[in-house]
Amino acid sequence: MTDLQQRLSALPSVDALLRDLDEYLASLGRDTLLEAARREVDQERHAILAGAEYCGDQTLRERVLVTAQALLAPSLVPVINATGVVLHTNLGRAPLSGAVLQAMQQAGQGYSNLEFDLESGKRGSRYSHAENLLCRLTGAEAALLVNNNAGAVLLTLSCLARGQEVVISRGQLVEIGGGFRIPDVMTQSGAQLVEVGTTNRTYIRDYEAALGEGTAALMRVHTSNFRVRGFTHEASLTELVELAHQRDIPVFDDLGSGTLLDTQAYGLVHEPTVQESVQAGADIITFSGDKLLGGPQAGIIVGKAELIAQLKGFPLTRALRVDKTTIAGIQANLLHYLRGEAERAVPVWRMISTTLDELAERTEALLEKVGPVGSSWEIVEGRSAVGGGSLPDETLPAFLLSISVTVEQAAALRTGSPAVVARIQQDRLLIDLRTVLPEQEDQLARRLVEVFKV
Repeated sequence: MTDLQQRLSALPSVDALLRDLDEYLASLGRDTLLEAARREVDQERHAILAGAEYCGDQTLRERVLVTAQALLAPSLVPVINATGVVLHTNLGRAPLSGAVLQAMQQAGQGYSNLEFDLESGKRGSRYSHAENLLCRLTGAEAALLVNNNAGAVLLTLSCLARGQEVVISRGQLVEIGGGFRIPDVMTQSGAQLVEVGTTNRTYIRDYEAALGEGTAALMRVHTSNFRVRGFTHEASLTELVELAHQRDIPVFDDLGSGTLLDTQAYGLVHEPTVQESVQAGADIITFSGDKLLGGPQAGIIVGKAELIAQLKGFPLTRALRVDKTTIAGIQANLLHYLRGEAERAVPVWRMISTTLDELAERTEALLEKVGPVGSSWEIVEGRSAVGGGSLPDETLPAFLLSISVTVEQAAALRTGSPAVVARIQQDRLLIDLRTVLPEQEDQLARRLVEVFKV
């Protein structure tokens, strides 16, 4: 027998490996262990054929267990967001409050009156649970929840404008994340896009000139993810409503992010609020649940009762409907606003309202937790961003922890547990505590010690 044959013969069979790992079958599962054993045996055979020595039975068994555990590990894991971008789309947008999480857990772990009227003992509607709260908060006549804001826009156009014309300014033909464009959504809905004005200037007379027998609605799309400056003009929502209602057609107002609070109070430019759109007379208003509202992902539609009733009865609504946990989460999140506690209780608004003094104090406390550091660590002035397709170019003053970093160290932070994602600028790691939850600060300090070996 040759040396190669001897080394290959020492390699145990997959069945033998499974027998040796019998005690792990209950926790890891036979199919997972079988796949892991096949992978590791195959990898070791290739290594031996390439000239390597057999790693040994004990090492091979350990490798099988590591591979099996990796096969069962979830790919969606918690991340400490130290970027300073409050609504970071890639990191899941709005973090949820404890009350929202508790409500979603309660709705998911048992039964609920999702579509059951407890007073009458008859079938109820899943849409009623959040509708009353939304109407009280916004002043709208009726409301509806769907899976996200793109779905809300698609449903509105499909139900109320299919086969008819919808007039919109060229300056509002936006593209949202993932390459989805308003013209594409409109085409999918069956509505016919009528562009008016120019990229930078559109007047109410442009809309008026485009009106015809086939016009179903005027539509405004808030450019929440970009800003046009300079020689610009847009017809106001009030002007659109006045013109549309003279012709007995509705106005659709897609706010995109959607806010119930005045952003100017936090040193930001004014973001149109849902209440303002309702007061201006818009007939259908759509916005997101997981952006400035600070709740779970959802598309929220508020507006005139007659039109909302048509949306509720439209077949596409069932395909876009939200589940019980989302409804429970949205309901709990809206209650924060009704109680007047949104700034304290909704994480997004708590982050936005964090002062410079608070950030300085927290950053200095983080340094104390890490322990003695070298001269490559310093606290510097910087800016935080709202992000998430909201308030483009708008930032908030911040203090950042700046650390000299290598590519390997940054990767180690991202791939450890918990993962830490921060900004990197000119070989400096910038930690912005505005977006780090207070309960994560001890974990962040531990991870910094692990990676930078302070």
